[in-house]
Amino acid sequence: MKLINRINSSTQLLIALPALIVLYFYLQPLADFLTYELIQLKVDSRWGEVLNFFLYDTAKIIILVFLISSLMGVVNVYFPVERIRNYLTTRKLYGLQYFIASFFGAITPFCSCSSIPLFIGFVQGGIPLGVTFAYLITSPLVNEVAVAMFLGLFGWKATLIYASSGVALGMVGGYILGKLKLDRYLSDWVQQIQHAGEQTMQTGYESEHVHFFHRLPAIVADGWGIVRKVLPYIIIGIGVGALMHGFVPEDFFSAYLSEDKWYAVPVAVIMAVPLYANASGIVPVIQVFVAKGVPLGTAIAFMMAVIGLSLPEATLLKKVMKWKLIFIFFGTITFFIILLGYLFNWIL
Repeated sequence: MKLINRINSSTQLLIALPALIVLYFYLQPLADFLTYELIQLKVDSRWGEVLNFFLYDTAKIIILVFLISSLMGVVNVYFPVERIRNYLTTRKLYGLQYFIASFFGAITPFCSCSSIPLFIGFVQGGIPLGVTFAYLITSPLVNEVAVAMFLGLFGWKATLIYASSGVALGMVGGYILGKLKLDRYLSDWVQQIQHAGEQTMQTGYESEHVHFFHRLPAIVADGWGIVRKVLPYIIIGIGVGALMHGFVPEDFFSAYLSEDKWYAVPVAVIMAVPLYANASGIVPVIQVFVAKGVPLGTAIAFMMAVIGLSLPEATLLKKVMKWKLIFIFFGTITFFIILLGYLFNWIL
Protein backbone atom coordinates (compact mmCIF):
# COMPACT_ATOMS: atom_id res chain seq x y z
CA MET A 1 0.00 0.00 0.00
CA LYS A 2 2.87 2.38 0.83
CA LEU A 3 4.42 1.73 -2.57
CA ILE A 4 1.09 2.45 -4.31
CA ASN A 5 0.69 5.71 -2.37
CA ARG A 6 4.22 6.79 -3.31
CA ILE A 7 3.61 6.02 -6.97
CA ASN A 8 0.31 7.94 -6.94
CA SER A 9 1.93 10.94 -5.23
CA SER A 10 4.82 10.96 -7.68
CA THR A 11 2.46 10.68 -10.65
CA GLN A 12 0.36 13.60 -9.41
CA LEU A 13 3.46 15.71 -8.91
CA LEU A 14 4.80 14.90 -12.35
CA ILE A 15 1.48 16.09 -13.78
CA ALA A 16 1.37 19.22 -11.59
CA LEU A 17 4.86 20.44 -12.51
CA PRO A 18 4.17 20.86 -16.27
CA ALA A 19 0.82 22.47 -15.41
CA LEU A 20 2.62 25.13 -13.35
CA ILE A 21 5.06 25.75 -16.18
CA VAL A 22 2.17 26.27 -18.61
CA LEU A 23 0.37 28.53 -16.13
CA TYR A 24 3.49 30.68 -15.84
CA PHE A 25 3.12 31.85 -19.45
CA TYR A 26 -0.52 32.92 -18.93
CA LEU A 27 -0.05 34.91 -15.73
CA GLN A 28 -0.20 38.38 -17.32
CA PRO A 29 -3.56 37.81 -19.06
CA LEU A 30 -4.89 36.33 -15.82
CA ALA A 31 -3.68 39.32 -13.79
CA ASP A 32 -5.22 41.69 -16.36
CA PHE A 33 -8.54 39.85 -16.18
CA LEU A 34 -8.66 39.90 -12.38
CA THR A 35 -7.64 43.56 -12.13
CA TYR A 36 -9.52 45.21 -14.96
CA GLU A 37 -12.44 42.86 -15.69
CA LEU A 38 -13.34 41.15 -12.42
CA ILE A 39 -12.46 43.95 -9.96
CA GLN A 40 -13.06 46.61 -12.66
CA LEU A 41 -10.24 48.99 -11.81
CA LYS A 42 -9.31 51.44 -14.55
CA VAL A 43 -6.32 50.57 -16.70
CA ASP A 44 -4.68 53.98 -16.22
CA SER A 45 -5.43 54.26 -12.48
CA ARG A 46 -2.70 54.08 -9.86
CA TRP A 47 -4.49 51.37 -7.85
CA GLY A 48 -5.03 49.42 -11.04
CA GLU A 49 -1.28 49.49 -11.69
CA VAL A 50 -0.55 48.51 -8.07
CA LEU A 51 -2.93 45.53 -8.02
CA ASN A 52 -1.93 44.28 -11.48
CA PHE A 53 1.76 44.49 -10.57
CA PHE A 54 1.14 42.69 -7.27
CA LEU A 55 -0.95 39.84 -8.71
CA TYR A 56 1.34 39.13 -11.65
CA ASP A 57 4.66 39.35 -9.82
CA THR A 58 3.48 37.41 -6.76
CA ALA A 59 2.22 34.47 -8.81
CA LYS A 60 5.25 34.51 -11.10
CA ILE A 61 7.76 34.55 -8.25
CA ILE A 62 5.97 31.82 -6.28
CA ILE A 63 6.00 29.48 -9.29
CA LEU A 64 9.66 30.18 -10.07
CA VAL A 65 10.72 29.76 -6.44
CA PHE A 66 8.91 26.43 -6.21
CA LEU A 67 10.30 25.04 -9.45
CA ILE A 68 13.90 26.07 -8.81
CA SER A 69 13.74 25.07 -5.12
CA SER A 70 12.58 21.60 -6.16
CA LEU A 71 15.42 21.38 -8.67
CA MET A 72 17.92 22.40 -6.01
CA GLY A 73 16.36 19.82 -3.71
CA VAL A 74 17.55 17.15 -6.12
CA VAL A 75 21.06 18.61 -5.97
CA ASN A 76 21.05 18.72 -2.19
CA VAL A 77 19.88 15.09 -1.93
CA TYR A 78 22.63 13.70 -4.11
CA PHE A 79 25.40 16.05 -2.91
CA PRO A 80 24.92 16.21 0.90
CA VAL A 81 26.84 18.53 3.21
CA GLU A 82 28.82 15.73 4.86
CA ARG A 83 30.27 14.50 1.58
CA ILE A 84 31.25 18.00 0.49
CA ARG A 85 32.92 18.70 3.84
CA ASN A 86 34.87 15.46 3.76
CA TYR A 87 35.95 16.14 0.19
CA LEU A 88 37.25 19.61 1.07
CA THR A 89 39.25 18.36 4.04
CA THR A 90 40.83 15.27 2.46
CA ARG A 91 41.83 16.44 -1.03
CA LYS A 92 44.38 18.91 -2.38
CA LEU A 93 42.31 21.03 -4.73
CA TYR A 94 44.73 23.88 -5.54
CA GLY A 95 42.18 26.65 -5.01
CA LEU A 96 39.18 24.78 -6.41
CA GLN A 97 37.86 24.40 -2.86
CA TYR A 98 36.92 28.10 -2.88
CA PHE A 99 34.74 27.58 -5.94
CA ILE A 100 33.15 24.46 -4.44
CA ALA A 101 32.34 26.24 -1.17
CA SER A 102 31.05 29.31 -2.98
CA PHE A 103 28.94 27.24 -5.37
CA PHE A 104 27.54 25.25 -2.44
CA GLY A 105 26.63 28.55 -0.79
CA ALA A 106 24.83 29.59 -3.96
CA ILE A 107 22.62 26.49 -4.12
CA THR A 108 21.62 26.44 -0.44
CA PRO A 109 18.51 28.53 0.36
CA PHE A 110 19.83 30.41 3.39
CA CYS A 111 19.84 34.07 4.31
CA SER A 112 22.80 35.61 6.09
CA CYS A 113 21.51 34.72 9.56
CA SER A 114 20.30 31.18 8.88
CA SER A 115 23.55 30.26 7.08
CA ILE A 116 25.64 31.04 10.17
CA PRO A 117 24.91 27.73 11.98
CA LEU A 118 26.25 25.88 8.95
CA PHE A 119 29.25 28.22 8.91
CA ILE A 120 29.91 27.26 12.55
CA GLY A 121 29.70 23.59 11.64
CA PHE A 122 32.24 24.08 8.83
CA VAL A 123 34.70 25.79 11.17
CA GLN A 124 34.23 23.16 13.85
CA GLY A 125 34.59 20.42 11.27
CA GLY A 126 38.09 21.57 10.35
CA ILE A 127 37.44 23.26 7.02
CA PRO A 128 39.91 26.16 6.48
CA LEU A 129 38.51 29.54 7.51
CA GLY A 130 38.96 31.08 4.05
CA VAL A 131 36.93 28.29 2.43
CA THR A 132 34.28 28.68 5.12
CA PHE A 133 34.13 32.42 4.43
CA ALA A 134 33.64 31.68 0.73
CA TYR A 135 30.49 29.80 1.70
CA LEU A 136 29.30 32.44 4.18
CA ILE A 137 29.73 35.26 1.65
CA THR A 138 27.91 33.57 -1.21
CA SER A 139 25.11 31.83 0.70
CA PRO A 140 22.91 34.87 1.36
CA LEU A 141 23.86 36.67 -1.87
CA VAL A 142 22.96 33.92 -4.33
CA ASN A 143 20.43 31.13 -3.86
CA GLU A 144 17.63 29.53 -5.82
CA VAL A 145 15.08 31.98 -4.45
CA ALA A 146 17.09 35.00 -5.57
CA VAL A 147 17.90 33.43 -8.94
CA ALA A 148 14.25 32.52 -9.54
CA MET A 149 13.09 36.03 -8.73
CA PHE A 150 15.87 37.67 -10.71
CA LEU A 151 15.11 35.49 -13.72
CA GLY A 152 11.46 36.46 -13.62
CA LEU A 153 12.07 40.17 -13.08
CA PHE A 154 15.22 41.03 -15.03
CA GLY A 155 15.79 38.24 -17.58
CA TRP A 156 18.54 35.68 -18.10
CA LYS A 157 21.41 38.09 -18.88
CA ALA A 158 21.13 40.09 -15.66
CA THR A 159 20.52 36.86 -13.72
CA LEU A 160 23.66 35.25 -15.12
CA ILE A 161 25.78 38.30 -14.31
CA TYR A 162 24.29 38.53 -10.81
CA ALA A 163 24.75 34.82 -9.98
CA SER A 164 28.25 34.49 -11.43
CA SER A 165 29.45 37.66 -9.72
CA GLY A 166 28.06 36.48 -6.39
CA VAL A 167 29.98 33.20 -6.69
CA ALA A 168 33.11 35.11 -7.77
CA LEU A 169 32.74 37.47 -4.81
CA GLY A 170 32.63 34.50 -2.45
CA MET A 171 35.70 32.91 -4.05
CA VAL A 172 37.84 36.07 -4.07
CA GLY A 173 36.69 37.24 -0.65
CA GLY A 174 37.23 33.80 0.88
CA TYR A 175 40.67 33.50 -0.68
CA ILE A 176 41.80 36.92 0.59
CA LEU A 177 40.39 36.38 4.07
CA GLY A 178 42.00 32.93 4.17
CA LYS A 179 45.42 34.35 3.30
CA LEU A 180 45.19 36.83 6.17
CA LYS A 181 45.37 33.95 8.72
CA LEU A 182 42.48 35.20 10.82
CA ASP A 183 41.78 32.04 12.83
CA ARG A 184 43.09 33.72 15.98
CA TYR A 185 40.14 36.11 15.84
CA LEU A 186 37.58 33.33 16.17
CA SER A 187 35.94 33.22 19.58
CA ASP A 188 37.76 31.17 22.20
CA TRP A 189 35.22 28.37 22.42
CA VAL A 190 35.21 27.89 18.62
CA GLN A 191 39.01 27.69 18.62
CA GLN A 192 38.94 25.08 21.38
CA ILE A 193 36.46 22.93 19.50
CA GLN A 194 38.36 23.46 16.25
CA HIS A 195 41.62 22.32 17.80
CA ALA A 196 39.97 19.33 19.46
CA GLY A 197 38.69 18.23 16.07
CA GLU A 198 35.15 17.63 17.25
CA GLN A 199 32.55 17.01 14.59
CA THR A 200 29.30 18.74 15.41
CA MET A 201 27.59 18.90 12.03
CA GLN A 202 24.50 16.74 11.85
CA THR A 203 23.12 15.77 8.44
CA GLY A 204 20.02 14.04 7.24
CA TYR A 205 21.75 12.12 4.45
CA GLU A 206 20.45 8.64 3.86
CA SER A 207 23.25 6.23 3.00
CA GLU A 208 21.00 3.54 1.63
CA HIS A 209 19.98 3.71 -1.99
CA VAL A 210 16.53 5.13 -2.59
CA HIS A 211 15.10 5.40 -6.08
CA PHE A 212 14.63 8.95 -7.35
CA PHE A 213 10.96 8.26 -8.13
CA HIS A 214 10.40 7.52 -4.44
CA ARG A 215 12.37 10.59 -3.33
CA LEU A 216 10.38 12.95 -5.55
CA PRO A 217 7.40 13.57 -3.20
CA ALA A 218 9.74 14.56 -0.36
CA ILE A 219 11.83 16.78 -2.67
CA VAL A 220 8.75 18.60 -3.98
CA ALA A 221 7.30 18.84 -0.47
CA ASP A 222 10.52 20.55 0.60
CA GLY A 223 10.15 22.89 -2.37
CA TRP A 224 6.67 23.87 -1.18
CA GLY A 225 8.11 24.20 2.31
CA ILE A 226 10.57 26.79 1.07
CA VAL A 227 7.74 28.62 -0.70
CA ARG A 228 5.69 28.70 2.51
CA LYS A 229 8.72 29.91 4.47
CA VAL A 230 9.49 32.82 2.16
CA LEU A 231 5.88 33.62 1.16
CA PRO A 232 5.45 36.43 3.73
CA TYR A 233 8.66 38.05 2.46
CA ILE A 234 7.49 37.71 -1.13
CA ILE A 235 4.10 39.25 -0.37
CA ILE A 236 5.55 42.09 1.71
CA GLY A 237 8.36 42.78 -0.74
CA ILE A 238 6.13 42.75 -3.82
CA GLY A 239 3.47 44.73 -1.93
CA VAL A 240 6.00 47.46 -1.16
CA GLY A 241 7.26 47.28 -4.72
CA ALA A 242 3.74 47.54 -6.10
CA LEU A 243 2.97 50.63 -4.02
CA MET A 244 6.26 52.22 -5.08
CA HIS A 245 5.50 51.29 -8.68
CA GLY A 246 2.11 52.97 -8.55
CA PHE A 247 2.73 56.01 -6.37
CA VAL A 248 6.42 56.98 -6.21
CA PRO A 249 7.29 59.74 -8.72
CA GLU A 250 9.41 58.63 -11.64
CA ASP A 251 12.42 60.74 -10.75
CA PHE A 252 12.49 60.12 -6.97
CA PHE A 253 15.20 57.43 -6.89
CA SER A 254 17.05 58.59 -9.98
CA ALA A 255 17.54 61.96 -8.30
CA TYR A 256 19.64 60.38 -5.52
CA LEU A 257 21.12 57.24 -7.09
CA SER A 258 21.39 58.18 -10.73
CA GLU A 259 24.26 57.03 -12.93
CA ASP A 260 25.79 60.48 -13.28
CA LYS A 261 26.57 60.64 -9.55
CA TRP A 262 29.89 58.90 -8.87
CA TYR A 263 29.03 58.36 -5.21
CA ALA A 264 25.69 56.62 -5.89
CA VAL A 265 27.01 53.06 -5.49
CA PRO A 266 28.83 53.52 -2.12
CA VAL A 267 25.92 55.58 -0.78
CA ALA A 268 23.50 52.78 -1.77
CA VAL A 269 25.67 50.16 -0.03
CA ILE A 270 26.14 52.21 3.16
CA MET A 271 22.41 52.95 3.35
CA ALA A 272 21.62 49.24 3.00
CA VAL A 273 23.74 47.95 5.90
CA PRO A 274 21.33 48.96 8.73
CA LEU A 275 18.49 47.24 6.85
CA TYR A 276 17.81 43.51 6.83
CA ALA A 277 15.81 41.41 4.38
CA ASN A 278 16.24 38.21 2.45
CA ALA A 279 16.18 37.97 -1.33
CA SER A 280 12.45 37.28 -1.37
CA GLY A 281 11.69 40.65 0.16
CA ILE A 282 14.27 42.87 -1.50
CA VAL A 283 14.35 41.71 -5.14
CA PRO A 284 10.86 43.07 -5.98
CA VAL A 285 11.88 46.41 -4.48
CA ILE A 286 15.01 46.39 -6.65
CA GLN A 287 12.81 45.91 -9.70
CA VAL A 288 11.00 49.13 -8.85
CA PHE A 289 14.30 50.94 -8.23
CA VAL A 290 15.36 50.05 -11.76
CA ALA A 291 11.99 51.02 -13.19
CA LYS A 292 12.32 54.42 -11.51
CA GLY A 293 15.69 55.13 -13.12
CA VAL A 294 18.26 53.67 -10.73
CA PRO A 295 21.03 51.88 -12.71
CA LEU A 296 20.85 48.11 -12.35
CA GLY A 297 24.39 47.90 -10.96
CA THR A 298 23.60 50.38 -8.19
CA ALA A 299 20.38 48.53 -7.41
CA ILE A 300 22.17 45.15 -7.28
CA ALA A 301 24.85 46.60 -4.99
CA PHE A 302 22.09 47.86 -2.68
CA MET A 303 20.44 44.43 -2.71
CA MET A 304 23.70 42.58 -1.99
CA ALA A 305 24.41 44.87 0.94
CA VAL A 306 20.92 44.41 2.37
CA ILE A 307 21.03 40.61 2.28
CA GLY A 308 24.77 40.10 2.81
CA LEU A 309 25.74 42.81 5.31
CA SER A 310 23.21 43.25 8.08
CA LEU A 311 23.24 44.17 11.75
CA PRO A 312 21.43 40.92 12.75
CA GLU A 313 24.16 38.97 10.96
CA ALA A 314 26.87 40.90 12.81
CA THR A 315 25.12 40.15 16.11
CA LEU A 316 25.06 36.41 15.39
CA LEU A 317 28.64 36.42 14.14
CA LYS A 318 29.72 37.92 17.47
CA LYS A 319 29.04 34.49 18.96
CA VAL A 320 31.77 32.93 16.83
CA MET A 321 34.07 35.85 15.96
CA LYS A 322 35.82 38.68 17.72
CA TRP A 323 34.86 42.20 16.67
CA LYS A 324 38.09 42.72 14.72
CA LEU A 325 37.28 39.75 12.47
CA ILE A 326 33.71 40.96 11.98
CA PHE A 327 34.99 44.40 10.90
CA ILE A 328 37.52 42.83 8.53
CA PHE A 329 34.82 40.55 7.07
CA PHE A 330 32.28 43.34 6.60
CA GLY A 331 34.87 45.77 5.27
CA THR A 332 36.17 43.31 2.68
CA ILE A 333 32.70 42.43 1.42
CA THR A 334 31.60 46.08 1.37
CA PHE A 335 34.58 46.97 -0.81
CA PHE A 336 33.84 44.17 -3.29
CA ILE A 337 30.11 44.92 -3.44
CA ILE A 338 30.88 48.56 -4.30
CA LEU A 339 33.36 47.41 -6.92
CA LEU A 340 30.76 45.04 -8.41
CA GLY A 341 28.19 47.84 -8.45
CA TYR A 342 30.44 50.01 -10.62
CA LEU A 343 31.27 46.98 -12.80
CA PHE A 344 27.59 46.14 -13.32
CA ASN A 345 26.79 49.72 -14.29
CA TRP A 346 29.61 49.61 -16.84
CA ILE A 347 28.54 46.24 -18.29
CA LEU A 348 24.78 46.75 -18.19
